[in-house]
Amino acid sequence: MQVTATEAKNRFGYVCAQAKTEPVFVEKDGRVDSVIVSVEQFEALKAAGEKKSMARRQKEFNETYGEWIALQNEHFEKQGLWCDGLVPWMEKS
Repeated sequence: MQVTATEAKNRFGYVCAQAKTEPVFVEKDGRVDSVIVSVEQFEALKAAGEKKSMARRQKEFNETYGEWIALQNEHFEKQGLWCDGLVPWMEKS
């Protein structure tokens, strides 16, 4: 939806209601000047724009996958690699 700044001012309640379903582009002096979005859309944009430090990303990764990695390491220590002892197939000449 696109409205003029005057229309947005005069119909602010309606514009806010529309912003819950779609972005509302506010035009000023013949060009889009601002965009009104819902809180949910704003939070999603804000989260997408935040850059996480490497330490934070590593912490999140370990929180998510740490238990699985520990199980894989334990399995490896007991069993070794699944491909140990395999040899490539070769065509007889």
